[in-house]
Amino acid sequence: MIKILVADAIEEKGLQLLKSENDIRVDVKTKLPPAELQAIIGDYDALLVRSATKVTKEIIRAGKKLKVIGRAGVGVDNVDMEAATKQGVIVMNTPEGNTISTCEHTLSLLLSLNRNIPQAHGAVRKNEWKRDRFIGAELAGKTIGILGYGRIGREVAKRLMAFGMKILVFDPFISSNGVSDSNVEFGDLKTVLAQSDYITIHTPLTRETEHLIDREAFQIMKSGVRIVNCARGGIIDEQALYDAIKSGKVKGAALDVFEKEPPTENPLLTLDQVVVTPHLGASTEEAQENVSVAVAQQVLDVLKGREIRNAVNMPSLDTKTLNILRPWIHLAEKLGMMHTQLFEGSIKEVTVKYSGEVTQYTLAPLTSAALKGLLVPICGEGVVNYVNVPVIAKERGITVNESKTSHLEDFANFVSLEVALKEGRHTILGTLFGKSDPRIVKIDDFFLDAIPKGNLLVVVNEDKPGVVGEVGTVLGKNSINIAEMTLGRRQDHASALTVINIDGEVPLKVIEEIKKSPKIIDVKLIRL
Repeated sequence: MIKILVADAIEEKGLQLLKSENDIRVDVKTKLPPAELQAIIGDYDALLVRSATKVTKEIIRAGKKLKVIGRAGVGVDNVDMEAATKQGVIVMNTPEGNTISTCEHTLSLLLSLNRNIPQAHGAVRKNEWKRDRFIGAELAGKTIGILGYGRIGREVAKRLMAFGMKILVFDPFISSNGVSDSNVEFGDLKTVLAQSDYITIHTPLTRETEHLIDREAFQIMKSGVRIVNCARGGIIDEQALYDAIKSGKVKGAALDVFEKEPPTENPLLTLDQVVVTPHLGASTEEAQENVSVAVAQQVLDVLKGREIRNAVNMPSLDTKTLNILRPWIHLAEKLGMMHTQLFEGSIKEVTVKYSGEVTQYTLAPLTSAALKGLLVPICGEGVVNYVNVPVIAKERGITVNESKTSHLEDFANFVSLEVALKEGRHTILGTLFGKSDPRIVKIDDFFLDAIPKGNLLVVVNEDKPGVVGEVGTVLGKNSINIAEMTLGRRQDHASALTVINIDGEVPLKVIEEIKKSPKIIDVKLIRL
C-alpha cells in the first residue's frame, strides 16, 4: 500500500484525485508540530505541503520511504532542497497555477489605486459624500513600465493593451527579438523608469533585484508616478517609497507584498495614498484548485512510475542512469549559474557541447540543467525546473543548440556552455576529476582549475606583479578567509583572471575596495 501524507490543506478536488487510486492511502494531518511530523514521516512514500509546513533536513532524513515531496505552489524555500536531493527525494512544485490569478490581482490593485476605490469605499461607509476628494485618472493613453517579462508580466501586458496603454518593458535577460508582439517596446531600466506613468513589478527577488527600486530609481521617475507590486517584498526599498510618496514624487502605490510579512509597524500603512492587500496574488478559488489538482496528479505520476513533471531538483531519468549522470548534471547547472552571474546581458543563443564518456548517454537532462542554471538567477528559484526550462527558454526567444564532439581538445571529457549575449559571446568549460569532482577549467581564454562551490570571487586584472597580493591583503584586512585560489592568464599577457573560493560572504564595500586598484579590471561575487 502506497501512503501519502497531506501536511497542509489542499482543495478537495486534489484530495479526491489522490483518493481515486485503490492502492493508495491518503492521510490528511495539517498543522503538525515539526517533532510530530518527523516522528511519523517514515511511514509515507509522499508528502504534500503548501508554504506553512517546513520540511527540514531532519524530517527528510526520517522519511526513509519518501520518494517525492509535492509543493502546491511556486516557492520551495520551505523545503531543504539539498537534503532532499542527497537522499534522492524528488521535489516538485506547480509553477503555472497562479499566473492568471496574480495577473488579475495586479490589474485589480492598479485600478483601485488609479480610481481611489478603497478610500472612496471607506468614506461612503462613514456617510461621507465628498466626491472631489477621490478624483482619479484614466489609463487610456498612458505609459506603463513592466519590470520583468515572464509569464505574469506578459499576461499583464496583454490585458493593459485593451485599456489603450503604451507598454514599456524592462527585462535585461530577454531578447526583444523573441517577443512577437509589436505593441511592446523594450528599454533599459532608466528609460522605462523615466518614461512611465505607471510601474508594475513582475521580477523574482534575487540579489540583483533586491531594492531594484531605490532612492536613485525614484529620482529618475516622473513626478506623479503610480507603482504596483504583486511580485515579492524587498524589490522596492520601502523607506525610500515612503519618502517618495511623502514628497509628492510618487502619487500612490498598491502593494500585495512586503519586505517583512505581516507588515507590522510599517510606515507605509499610515499613508492614504497606499493601497494594500495581504499577499493575495495567488488567492483565488481557481488558483488554489489548479495547484492542488496539479500537485496531486504530479505526485501520482511519480508514485505510479509514469513521468516526472515540474521536478525542481532532478530530471526524469531511471535510477541507474541518474546515478551515473548526476555529477555531470550538477556540473552543467553550476556552469549556467556561474555564466549568468559573471556575464550580463540579454541571452540570444545557448550552445552546450559535450565530449568524452558522457556522450554515451542521453544529453537532454544535462542541457536542461545548464539552462536551469542560466535562468534560475533570472526567473527565480521555483519558477524554473528541469522539465519546464526548455519552454521558458523558448518563451524568452533563446535559441538552444546541443552538440557532441570527438575532436581532441584540451580535455577529453568536458561540457562547455557558450552563450551569445547582446554584447558578445562567452564560454565556460567544465570537467570532472575522478568521475565525480566538478571543476571549472576554462573561462573564455583563461585556463584554470576552480571548484564550483559556495562563494567565488572572480577577479579580472592586468597581468602585472602584485595584484594577487593586493587582493589577499584587502580580504585579510576584512577578516575574509580564502579557502581555495586558482589563476589563469591569457597567452598575450594582456590580462589575468583569479577565482577565489571564499569562506562566507564578501560585503559590497570590500568588493568596491578591491576595485579601487588601478590594476583591477573587474570583480564579481558568484554564489553557487
